[in-house]
Formats: sequence, structure tokens, C-alpha cells
Amino acid sequence: MPDFAAAKPGGLPNKPGIPEAVAAGPLGDAAKEAKAAEGTGASPELEEAFTDFVGQTLFGSMLASMRKTVGKPAYMHGGRTEEVFQKQLDEIMVEELTDASAKDVAQPMFELFQMQRSA
Repeated sequence: MPDFAAAKPGGLPNKPGIPEAVAAGPLGDAAKEAKAAEGTGASPELEEAFTDFVGQTLFGSMLASMRKTVGKPAYMHGGRTEEVFQKQLDEIMVEELTDASAKDVAQPMFELFQMQRSA
């Protein structure tokens, strides 16, 4: 049975025959230093999910509020078909707005989120 009390933090238990590099854990010392020097230390998946959430929430709410205030035009209205596909069009517009403004809107919010997480 391995001695878990003598294990190094984040690594494998000290056991005879296990090289130091393996006992350091899944990330070697060089990989840990590179990850720490990365800056935010956040994974790209987390940043992308955060950006998508901010964009969907902000622009989705904005478009929904806008649609409520605008009535149907007297002419050139697509009828029931336009009503059915309006939500899909709004989803595509929200995705495009999110991608276009991610650096200006979501990035500062993500940096504040990361500072709060690390504190």
C-alpha cells in the first residue's frame, strides 16, 4: 500500500523506484512554470464559455427588449413565417455581435472575473 501521508502536494506518493519527474505529478516542473507564467492561467475553453455567456446574456436581452418595442410594419411583413424564424435570426445576430465585440465587452469582464477568482 502506498504511503499517501508522505505524498508530495499534487503528486504521487513517495515510493521507491518512482522517478522524481513522475512523482511530481502529471505536469512536470517546466510545464507548471510555463502555466504560471501564462498570465491569467485560464484555459481557452473557460474564456470562450465566459465570452459566449456574456454575449448571449447582454445582446440576447437587448434584442429581446428591442423586439418588444417595435410593432409589425403595415407593409412588407413576412407574416407567420417571419415570426417563426425571428428567434433563429436573433440567435445568429447575437453570435455575430458577441464575436465582433468580444475584445471590447467580454475581455475586461473576464479579466475582472479572473482577478476575483485568484483573490
